[in-house]
Amino acid sequence: MTGETVKDEARRLVDRLPDDATWEDIQYQIYFRQAVEAGLKDSREGRVVTQEEARQRFGL
Repeated sequence: MTGETVKDEARRLVDRLPDDATWEDIQYQIYFRQAVEAGLKDSREGRVVTQEEARQRFGL
């Protein structure tokens, strides 16, 4: 985030949805945003694995 509060970001997220958006649409967008931000934080903090490590973990 760029200095805006979570509440400000949530308003912008809802404002970008179509007028016929459902509660599920809103929930999904919030979940998606939260997941992306968590992933970016993990990446910044070095909590990542290589593609090879991921393949080994999943037996691929």
